[in-house]
Amino acid sequence: MEEKMRTITIENRVIGEGQPAFIIAEGCDNHMGNMEAAKEMCRQAKLAGADCIKFQHHLPDEEMLKDVPMSSNFDIPLYDFLKLHALTLDQHVELMNYCKEIGIMYLCTPFSLKAAYELNEIGVSAFKIGSGEMTDVPTLQAIAKLGKPMIVSTGMCTMDEIKRTYDALAETGVEFAFTNCLSEYPPKYEDVNLGVIAKMKEAFPKAVIGHSDHTPDLYTCYAAAALGASIIEKHVILSKQTPGPDQTVSIDFEDLYRLVDGIRKIELASGSEKCVHKDEDSIRSWAFRSIVSLREIKAGEVIAQDMIWSKRPGTGIPSHRMAEVIGRKAVRDIKENVLLKWEDLEA
Repeated sequence: MEEKMRTITIENRVIGEGQPAFIIAEGCDNHMGNMEAAKEMCRQAKLAGADCIKFQHHLPDEEMLKDVPMSSNFDIPLYDFLKLHALTLDQHVELMNYCKEIGIMYLCTPFSLKAAYELNEIGVSAFKIGSGEMTDVPTLQAIAKLGKPMIVSTGMCTMDEIKRTYDALAETGVEFAFTNCLSEYPPKYEDVNLGVIAKMKEAFPKAVIGHSDHTPDLYTCYAAAALGASIIEKHVILSKQTPGPDQTVSIDFEDLYRLVDGIRKIELASGSEKCVHKDEDSIRSWAFRSIVSLREIKAGEVIAQDMIWSKRPGTGIPSHRMAEVIGRKAVRDIKENVLLKWEDLEA
């Protein structure tokens, strides 16, 4: 029986093996609470060709204590930042409706169980789970019961920790994906470890495997796509000159266009059949080599190695058959520096 390819389906988009990479533009909180900026990010993500624009739903009192240690990519305590800049649920509804209007998928990351319930109520089609919640098995199990696909990042986690979450989600029957991720802002390239993508595919056969990227450029995303990542998530910002908590790990929308374009070209180039393609045929005829005479050869002479060698074009006796030519008699005079033909030789 043929093994079924691992996939998940969000709205009408099938994601997984045998499908184009699902490209997520992660808007995070780079809108700084400005709805016009958030909408422009949606519009620019659509123009760049991304499959999805994603934001974050924060309920600070539900997700953290007020004195939570501060992250290096925030200028003020995270709790205070979110109180100032996090989008409200009504704003998420407005953004989701705007995305429907312009034709791009809207997703959102809940950072607490209550946030997930609220997003479920407004009709999000799937849940993107951040790396910080990857090991919070009770919360993930509760979200899985909502019955919508889940994409879970794996930054800061060991393979054993990922396995524990994998087993818990697999038991629920929910469709889910893991993304290889490194929670450094920005990361050192030697820490990205793209080879983990293949290891995760082998270790977690029920999960779609992708890559969530925090590097400040495009190279590792291109490589992840070439290595078979089914999801590519990249932080975006309207301008690298504007402030934002993830500014140092975000790309602008010109780079997002380049990312999408590059990934789609990589996908086109990722076939595994080695054959002679139609457009190569005419090149073969002049680029390959045939057997030619190095000097004038008289009728009756036995062909020796020093009389012949290979030159372009490839329209005569192929050079790989030189051993079959050596030792035969010429049946007619052969001029110097011409293609040999089988009819020039004794059978």
